[in-house]
Amino acid sequence: MRAELIFIPSPGVGHLVSSIEVAKLLASRDEQLSISILIMKMPFDSGIVAFTQNLKKDAPERIAFVDIPDLDDTTRTELMSLPQTSFYTYFIDSQRTLVRDIVTTILKQSKAGKLGGFVIDMFCASMIDVANEFNVPAYVFFTSGAAFLCLKFYIQNLKDNESKEIFEYKDSDVELSVPGFINSVPVKVLPSVMLTKDGFAFIVGVARRLREAKAILVNTVWELETHAIKSLSDDENTPLIYHVGPIINFTTGGMTADEKNTEEDIVCWLDCQPPLSVVYLCFGSRGSFNKEQVTEIARALELSGHRFLWSLRRPSQETEKMKRPTDYEDYNEVLPEGFLERTSGIGKVIGWAPQVTVLSHPSVGGFVSHCGWNSTLESIWHGVPMATWPLYAEQQINAFQLVKELGIAVEIKMDYRRDHFTDIESTDVLTADVIERGIKCVMDGASEVRSKMKEMKDKCREATVEAGSSYTSLGQFIKAIMDNIREGSF
Repeated sequence: MRAELIFIPSPGVGHLVSSIEVAKLLASRDEQLSISILIMKMPFDSGIVAFTQNLKKDAPERIAFVDIPDLDDTTRTELMSLPQTSFYTYFIDSQRTLVRDIVTTILKQSKAGKLGGFVIDMFCASMIDVANEFNVPAYVFFTSGAAFLCLKFYIQNLKDNESKEIFEYKDSDVELSVPGFINSVPVKVLPSVMLTKDGFAFIVGVARRLREAKAILVNTVWELETHAIKSLSDDENTPLIYHVGPIINFTTGGMTADEKNTEEDIVCWLDCQPPLSVVYLCFGSRGSFNKEQVTEIARALELSGHRFLWSLRRPSQETEKMKRPTDYEDYNEVLPEGFLERTSGIGKVIGWAPQVTVLSHPSVGGFVSHCGWNSTLESIWHGVPMATWPLYAEQQINAFQLVKELGIAVEIKMDYRRDHFTDIESTDVLTADVIERGIKCVMDGASEVRSKMKEMKDKCREATVEAGSSYTSLGQFIKAIMDNIREGSF
């Protein structure tokens, strides 16, 4: 019996890529599964359109990409006038009628199998309503880790059962006993969105909807987050949990010709460096700093004496906060005078970075990271220890988990913030000596952090092969889909 799954990823590159990767895994594991991935387009240029065009060229068999039509001008104008914390909710809601029509069309096609359910992104929970209209299960693909999911449910429980609003503790030294974490969690490392009134309401609303799902697929590994996964599984009010990670994109299907040329240049440079000698600095697709902070990073790199590969991006303008940083045409406009000349023998400054390629290179010995979950899993997969410098989203709590819970990273500053979406930012500039200390710690070849990361790398790779924990969990999810179709037990 053939089954059709409808994937609805969030319209962000990181969410889209990991959704496509888990769709590929499902299709490769069971030939009865066909998948349609519905692509939303933001009402501004987010780079998604060009990115997905490249992905479609290499679309595997039984996976189809379906573009959701653009919004009309009136709806687009209304959305762009909303506060950022409201924008996303209303944008996803605006897509529901379009999604319903697309799914109806898919099911009318002769090749379509029986609809097995929707697999929706963690931020698209309102699409559960559309799944309900088709009388099929809604499964959530949670692109972050299990501990963060524990935190979201904890925050929601505080609100709904104890009438406590976590944003009221914003500037306090309160520490929380959060299920899923071994250590007490300081409020100062909570995601910025939880520390504002509107953002808190958004998180609580999402958590409530997530509890309505038939099951949640988490991009994590049992051996990495055993405590958190157990905590979720033991909660009778939480849907079934499938740990199916690490979901990582190893292909170059989304690369442009210019990016491929850039990758070749970077690999050529890395090939000339000694093993484990290069510290890699990259802060994600939205990571950037002002000139003052860039100067301190540059000073730290010179003081450390380590070879480096630095992905340096130009911040978006204040009027374009929703847009991603871009590449500099001339790095001299932001770097200290003479920096490029003084470091020409040991360092390389770049814009966009082919991150998986970089982390997999034998010359790379450490990663100064924003601690986005995709970057975290990529670093673990390649056994590269991390120095944590979070900026936005859930990165502060990821950094806390990596340093305090797992011991596979060193701290630069766990509560640093540069969050365009909530306007909560750190006022302090991190000084060169703080950054230098983090670089030296992460590049210590004999550190316990390095040995723990190596051990976790091996465990995460073992999890994905036959009989491994993630391989088995994904198989259980596929079996549940097919059993539900046969039994009609939606």
